[in-house]
Amino acid sequence: MAIQVPRRQLLIDGEWREPVLKKRIPIINPATEQIIGDIPAATTEDVELAVAAARRALSRNKGKDWASASGAVRAKYLRAIAVKITERKSELAKLEAIDCGKPLDEAAWDIDDVAGCFEYYADLAEGLDAKQKALVSLPMETFKSYVLKEPIGVVGLITPWNYPLLMAAWKVAPALAAGCAAILKPSELASITCLELAEVCREVGLPPGVLNILTGLGPEAGAPLASHPNVDKIAFTGSTATGSRIMTAAAQMVKPVSLELGGKSPIIVFEDVDLDKAAEWTVFGCFWTNGQICSATSRLIVHESIAKEFLDRLVKWTKNIKISDPFEEGCRLGPVVSGGQYEKVLKFISTAKSEGATILCGGVRPEHLKKGFFVEPTIITDVTTSMQIWREEVFGPVLCVKTFSTEEEALELANDTP
Repeated sequence: MAIQVPRRQLLIDGEWREPVLKKRIPIINPATEQIIGDIPAATTEDVELAVAAARRALSRNKGKDWASASGAVRAKYLRAIAVKITERKSELAKLEAIDCGKPLDEAAWDIDDVAGCFEYYADLAEGLDAKQKALVSLPMETFKSYVLKEPIGVVGLITPWNYPLLMAAWKVAPALAAGCAAILKPSELASITCLELAEVCREVGLPPGVLNILTGLGPEAGAPLASHPNVDKIAFTGSTATGSRIMTAAAQMVKPVSLELGGKSPIIVFEDVDLDKAAEWTVFGCFWTNGQICSATSRLIVHESIAKEFLDRLVKWTKNIKISDPFEEGCRLGPVVSGGQYEKVLKFISTAKSEGATILCGGVRPEHLKKGFFVEPTIITDVTTSMQIWREEVFGPVLCVKTFSTEEEALELANDTP
């Protein structure tokens, strides 16, 4: 299936702007390893322009154009964005799948959620009007007190590659609903649909500078955004290591941050379960979105009395997962997002094996796929709590397993995270 990737620039102050240093980054289709286009690479110079545009957007017409406009006014733009997203659902889903490797069906469901997210925050924006200047009851009649909700100002939004447009919507929509001006920096590994969001915002007439979108590398675009003195808040979703650096930079200016970082979530299976249903949900919890979810239940804790039978069924479920190009009918597991992530996942698996764990199934490239960053869904047993595979997030289709005998032991294992 030939998918045309639009060639976009940065969105700054409502206009397409070529990066000051004219750099671009190639886009690699993770299913084929082929270059399918490129994205603009913002640097510190572009961050300066975007921050200045966002500050102008807040103060334009003494704030009446956006920051102090009614919630109902902002809601109209959010609803218009939702309509445009829905109209372009098929195209956006294809761009998402070819960019980050998730199955096309999953990408389409994500786009539905993107539109729903903008609708949801449009409702909240409208509801905000009725809550403004709400009186607070005080015991002293000589004083009056009320609550006035105001936008925090310019916000920097840094988003990951596993749900490219949806994660962006989760940050952009509430920021705009509140009356903030925003600068979105999506992951350089999956930015195509975020640049299409820029085009949608232009089409609906969003006031210039209210949303600026800068694609580029983390050190060159994300870091200067996170540390910029004229950015009032940072919201970040991604790795714990990067989140720590962002928090450190923000702390120098006592700047508030919202961080959604990595995870190593457990799923506990007791002996009284329906084994097939539990196996199905265990597979879903770990291998959905190619295993690249911060909330993936990547640690299976199963009762020792059913462990053998349960793992037998789990392997059967796992072997029935269709691994293919994301555009193939029935695909349920596509490639991981990049060559770097592919090597990282395989390294986790080889380290687990070298530490004494057993690769029960998977752990290698599928035999029928010679190209692309594909890893068979992997189940690892004979794991100890000191092993890297138990303690660190893989962010790939890898499940590690331990057994338990008592409920207390299960809870102790479940809570045994760094």
